Amino acid sequence: MKAPGEHFLEGNVACAEGAMAAGLGFFAGYPITPASEIMNHLCKELPAVGGRFVQLEDEIASMAAVTGASWTGLRSMTATSGPGFSLMQENLGYAVMTETPCVLVNVQRAGPSTGQATMPGTGDVMQARFGSHGDYELIALSPNSVQEMFDFTVKAFNLADQYRTPVVLLADAGVGHMREKIEIPEEVQHIKRRQPESIQEDVFDTDRDDMVPPIPKFGEGYELLITGSTHLGDGTRDTASFEAQDNLVRRLSAKINKNRNDIEDWEEKDVDGADLVVVSYGSASRPARGAVKKAREMGHDVGFFRPKAMWPSPEKRLQEIGMESQVLLVELSLRGYRMEVERCVGSDGVVVYDRLNSLPTIDQVYKKIEEVLL
Repeated sequence: MKAPGEHFLEGNVACAEGAMAAGLGFFAGYPITPASEIMNHLCKELPAVGGRFVQLEDEIASMAAVTGASWTGLRSMTATSGPGFSLMQENLGYAVMTETPCVLVNVQRAGPSTGQATMPGTGDVMQARFGSHGDYELIALSPNSVQEMFDFTVKAFNLADQYRTPVVLLADAGVGHMREKIEIPEEVQHIKRRQPESIQEDVFDTDRDDMVPPIPKFGEGYELLITGSTHLGDGTRDTASFEAQDNLVRRLSAKINKNRNDIEDWEEKDVDGADLVVVSYGSASRPARGAVKKAREMGHDVGFFRPKAMWPSPEKRLQEIGMESQVLLVELSLRGYRMEVERCVGSDGVVVYDRLNSLPTIDQVYKKIEEVLL
C-alpha cells in the first residue's frame, strides 16, 4: 500500500489503493482492457497486506466468488469493463437478492460488443441500473478524477456495508488511465456491518426504519440459508406465496429508495436561475466544466451539474433544474444517462452532445453551448 501523502498515480491504481485502504480482504477477477491495471496492482499488493487474490476463468466465476467471500466477513471486490460487466449481471442480481455487500468496478469502454477496448465510453449507465432481471435497486457512483477513483472506492465499500447491497463504481477509460496527483489520507472512514444481536434474529428481514437487516458471517454459529429464490426472514425458500415475494422485493427496493437522501450525491455550480445548465459525469464532465467556466467568462448565464451518484439518481434536483433552465447533457454515449435526464427534465428541455470514442475538448463543448443559447 502507498503511504499517506501526495502521489502521482493512474486512476486504476488509485482505485486499487483505495480498496486496500478501505480494508479489501478479497479480490477475484479476470483481465480486461481498460480495467486490468486494478487487477494487476492488487495481485502484487493485496497479499502483502493480508488479503486474498484470485484470477478466475471468467467474469461469471469472479462475481460468484466475490459474493461468497463477502459472507465470510471479508470486504470483497471485482473489476471489469463492458463485456465482463454483461457476464456478471446474473450473479449481480443474486448479490442483490441475498443482500451481499460487495463492490463491482466497471471501467467503461466504447461498445457495444468488443468495440474499442482502449477508448472511453459511458454506455453502461442504464445497464448498471437495469442489467439484471427483476425489480431491484442498487447504488452506482461515477468518479471524474484520480482522487475520486480513490475516494469513491472507499465510499463504495462503506455504502455496501451500510445498506447490504452491491455497489457499482462506474468509471471509464478516461479516468481509469488518467494520471494525476492525489492525496492519500492518514485514515479513511470504515463503516462496519451491523451484526445480529442474537442468534435468533432474522438476517433477511427487519422492522428497522432503514430497512437493512443485520448480516452475520459463516462460522459464527448461525444456520445460514442463502438463496437466490424468494425467501422468508430466516432465509427459508418460499417460491409460491404472494406475501413472501411482495414483502421481500418491496423491502429490497425500499432500503435504497427510503435512504436516497443520504445516498444521492452531486456537484453543482451557478445552477439556480441559469439560462442553461450543462449536465455531465465521468471523464466527460471535466471538459464540460471547463466549457461552462469559459461560457461564464464570455458573459453567458450557464451553470454546471454533475451527478456523483448515478443511482439512485438525483431526480428531484434534476426536476427542479428542468423547471428553470434548459439542459445540455454531455456524455460519451448515445443512451448513457439521456433517458434518465429526459425523464426528469422532459425531452423538450434537453439537448444532447454525445461522443462515442473520445473526450470532447473545452472548445467543442463551448461551441455547443453557444449553439443552444443562440
